Amino acid sequence: MAKTEYDAVVVGSGPNGLSAAITMQRAGLSVLLLEGKETIGGGLRSAELTQPGFVHDVCSAIHPMAVGSPFFQTLPLTDHGLEFIDPPVLCAHPFDNGTAATLRSSLSETAESLGVDQQTYRSVFEPLVKQWPGMAPDILGPLRIPRHPIDMASFGLDALLPVTQFVKRFKTGEARGLLGGMAAHSIQPLTNLTTSAIALVLMTAGHLYGWPIPKGGSQTIANALASYFRSIGGKIETGRFVQSMQDVPSTRVVLFDVTPKQLLRIAGDRFSTLYQKQLEHYRYGMGVFKIDWALDGPIPFTAPECRQAGTVHIGGTFEEIVQSEQLASSGKHPERPFILLAQQSIFDQTRAPGGKQTAWAYCHVPNGSSVDRTDVIEKQIERFAPGFRDRILARHAMNSVQMEAYNPNYIGGDINGGVLDIRQLYTRPVLSLSPYKTSAPGIFICSSSTPPGGGVHGMCGYHAARAALRDGFGL
Repeated sequence: MAKTEYDAVVVGSGPNGLSAAITMQRAGLSVLLLEGKETIGGGLRSAELTQPGFVHDVCSAIHPMAVGSPFFQTLPLTDHGLEFIDPPVLCAHPFDNGTAATLRSSLSETAESLGVDQQTYRSVFEPLVKQWPGMAPDILGPLRIPRHPIDMASFGLDALLPVTQFVKRFKTGEARGLLGGMAAHSIQPLTNLTTSAIALVLMTAGHLYGWPIPKGGSQTIANALASYFRSIGGKIETGRFVQSMQDVPSTRVVLFDVTPKQLLRIAGDRFSTLYQKQLEHYRYGMGVFKIDWALDGPIPFTAPECRQAGTVHIGGTFEEIVQSEQLASSGKHPERPFILLAQQSIFDQTRAPGGKQTAWAYCHVPNGSSVDRTDVIEKQIERFAPGFRDRILARHAMNSVQMEAYNPNYIGGDINGGVLDIRQLYTRPVLSLSPYKTSAPGIFICSSSTPPGGGVHGMCGYHAARAALRDGFGL
């Protein structure tokens, strides 16, 4: 079959690949999006992993950054079938005494629940909630002169701190535990610089946009993006796994929604020696061990707030979470791992048969680990929800090696596209004024291995496409 000429080709249909394709198509170019699997979505796929009728999110599950994404906010995704559900409690963090700290949409309610830390919480988050809409394009983008330098400087003073330092402002175990669970989303030791940033961003996003659940599964976000892309003239081909540049149709520019390791394999011979070496030194972080459950009923959490939460952070005290993340990052498997758990079906009845429920969870493990963590994860959940195991009808587990086999972007099970520490926060994948541009003309990288990193927000793809258009690949 003769190759078709396109103005741009995007490889990979995760949220960043779809966003790059949409941005290029909106600029008037003819764009082809290639996906290796038969189903689009990357980290946004949903499937019946356990039993018929139980819809599980294979990778991402809860989406505070999707609603707050400056790029997604410009798209008519509701017109293309996307519907979000807001649980009454965004996130709950249970403790051994049967209580739980909570993040709620209301900043006031969250602050009031933290007792003597109420005023401290307000002093941190009230300014951030007010300033976030102006700062978001800079925080969720490449390093550049900010549009609101004073606000950004104020944010940076807190964001750059290790959360182990930032948390010293708070006195209660509830506030400290809540912040520790949020910071653990950074998937790195909590003693690292910038680990406060992810906690601040996630909690601010919660107060502004909630932590919503996409009705029908995370796949519906990808489907809505793809539907809009096609509606403006874009073309998608699935089952087209790209292993070399010879697999890419002739085009003026290619944007790869892949990580540096894959980019080297596909196009390394086109790069300068210096750029190759820079990509070879790119660092990947901890992996994940993930389980999905089909349940005979809701998880019987002791704390009632957990039964109303879309997301539950399971890890106990702040100190326990710090230890768990430190052990996993140093190549060990903690006996009491920190667990991120979601219970979408409580709020979305499309996810399970009547009276049944689903649950989704993962813990961090050493990169490339094949150790089965099922038992320790279920024991940790039982710690805060006695009788949980009695509700299990079926389970589906994936270790970090299997995660990479499922999605090649998850190198060693790293779902963030590389370590998001201070060394790679804005210098991903290389230190460059345009991190999306490679050394080869017409080849760009648009994955979560570029700023601003992991998360379902599409901003990596958007910024990469804008960089390509500025570089002369527009009409």
